[in-house]
Amino acid sequence: MKTTKTKLMFMPFWVIISVFIIASCSTEDIYEQEVDASLGTQTTGFSEGFDLKRGNASQNQLLAQVRRVTAKYHQVEVAIADGYLEASHCVYDEELGAGMGYHFVNQDLVDPFFDPLKPEALLYERDENGKFNLVGVEYIVIDAGQDHPHLGDHPFDVGGTPIPVPHYSLHVWVWKHNPLGMYFPYNPNVSCQ
Repeated sequence: MKTTKTKLMFMPFWVIISVFIIASCSTEDIYEQEVDASLGTQTTGFSEGFDLKRGNASQNQLLAQVRRVTAKYHQVEVAIADGYLEASHCVYDEELGAGMGYHFVNQDLVDPFFDPLKPEALLYERDENGKFNLVGVEYIVIDAGQDHPHLGDHPFDVGGTPIPVPHYSLHVWVWKHNPLGMYFPYNPNVSCQ
């Protein structure tokens, strides 16, 4: 009888510890689900680099803010009304087997400065019905001798956009998972077919 009481007495302790361990291991999934629920949109596969132990929570919070402010641009008509105009055909690299999609650029935002919550370009791909679907954003910063820009803790690429002046750019795949990385310029999940 004493043995049974002792086992029962320690059981809640181990149950509590187990729940704590499980909860701490799944923090990133809970965070992503909260962000997605607030957007009312399904966006899975964006926990890349999210690790509270390494201090990347602030970077992921910034990406969540970018998703929040660009969610309205799932309707391309809203993007056009806000000054984003189609500026490229569908960009695709056959060698990489990856695309960037269509670039809708707000020329008024292309200058030596950037606001992470106002990307200079929106990236779209067309579905089988010809409808534009938002897949990511791109930042374009004219190089005027300023410090190398960063989105949070991630540095911009040098060049990368077909404009005739020195510049920095950064593609961010906040709306479509990129197996090559959140910031890689091309995404194999983006097609021009």
